[in-house]
Amino acid sequence: MKRSKSVKLVLIGGLSAGALAGCDSSSNSPGAFRPGNVYTNNYYVSHLGYYHAPFRAWFPLPYNHYDARRNAYYYGGTWSASPLMTITNLSAPTPEALNAARAATAPAGTVRRSGFGSTSRYHSVYS
Repeated sequence: MKRSKSVKLVLIGGLSAGALAGCDSSSNSPGAFRPGNVYTNNYYVSHLGYYHAPFRAWFPLPYNHYDARRNAYYYGGTWSASPLMTITNLSAPTPEALNAARAATAPAGTVRRSGFGSTSRYHSVYS
């Protein structure tokens, strides 16, 4: 049985396209902080913290983090004697949480600009 070169090329092309799709930094990626993007519980962002899906915002500690000294669980910015059990493990952040995420992850020395299309949103300031 003879193998076809075209089948090999299709398979290699498909694998390459799949690998490159994982490198996409478009507005649909979670780190882009766009309205409508959803995040899983405990999604971590440097300089921002952990996303608590039931509360639709980021917090400094993981969801249901247990502190033995306090004998308490942390979620939604508060401590409680028992963990919060909920089925919500995926949600979209509030507009306020999105603004905080954008501000916390913006490169140092940038000023947010708008009104000139998608290519002119940030301007670097050098001192």
